[in-house]
Amino acid sequence: MFENLLQLIKENAGDAIINNPAIPNEKNDAAISAAGEGIMEQLKGAMSGGGAQGIMEMFSGGNPSSSPMVGQISNSVAQSLMSKFGIDSGQAGNIVQSLIPTVMNKLVHKTNDPNDSSFDIQGIMNSLGGGGGGIMDNLKKLF
Repeated sequence: MFENLLQLIKENAGDAIINNPAIPNEKNDAAISAAGEGIMEQLKGAMSGGGAQGIMEMFSGGNPSSSPMVGQISNSVAQSLMSKFGIDSGQAGNIVQSLIPTVMNKLVHKTNDPNDSSFDIQGIMNSLGGGGGGIMDNLKKLF
């Protein structure tokens, strides 16, 4: 799942990372990886911290960008970009505002699209450490 997530981020990283002078071109891949790691860390943290409901709500359709989970992911990725690349909070904020909501919307859309097998909810939940039991039963009911 992580490789597919990185590919999704790369496909949407245009102005946010690749064409952004705040991130040198030789560090584009590292910035994309930092974004992917931030997304995964926040989702895993939510799963292990009892936030499965927030994940379920985000993947249930609607507008994932309005999910508090996307805000948490954005904050985490911004912090990571500031610490790893020495950019200021304004630059990091601009990057995550243009990248994270788009990536999360596309992730949720691809997960819910029966014609797109690049992401599936079972694979996502397994990679987050919540692959079994009641959580999966509840998620399956949503789809």
